[in-house]
Amino acid sequence: MTMWVFGYGSLLWNPGFPVARREVATLHGFARSFCMSSIHHRGTEENPGLVLALDEVQDAHCKGLALSVEQGHEEQTLAELRERELVSSAYLERDLQVDLQTGGSVMAVTYIVDPNHVQYCGGLSLETQAEIIAKAVGGRGPNTEYLFNTADHLSEIGLADADLDWLTGRVKALTT
Repeated sequence: MTMWVFGYGSLLWNPGFPVARREVATLHGFARSFCMSSIHHRGTEENPGLVLALDEVQDAHCKGLALSVEQGHEEQTLAELRERELVSSAYLERDLQVDLQTGGSVMAVTYIVDPNHVQYCGGLSLETQAEIIAKAVGGRGPNTEYLFNTADHLSEIGLADADLDWLTGRVKALTT
């Protein structure tokens, strides 16, 4: 059976596992937003950054990529994803149905935010998000790189995100 992973942030441009197939897909009931404080990858405990997470929102949807894992790599991929995504338990791992743009649907390993976790920070204004992203740096690099790569890759696959586009412009203005 094919293992699918839903990518909506860094998994779009840095999946970290061998991908057999990529398909634009939609996850219903969740919105992509910078609603998780990053104290490891894109910030520190002293100067947290922000990373994207899926926040459960009635009637919302998130477009991203359904990534099928190359056969024979499922176990290793799941272990590596858990090490990467569950580093602080702010994400919850779920198998959720995503609708493929080409038709049909698949169950995909998906990481959603735990709204009860201390790192959850939903509801920040876009300006506040921009100010945080412009300054934060973590173990995987600057928070700006995360934003720019994600916005660029969404645009490349025809899935521009108005909030990410605004944040990109604002963060560039704050950092130049």
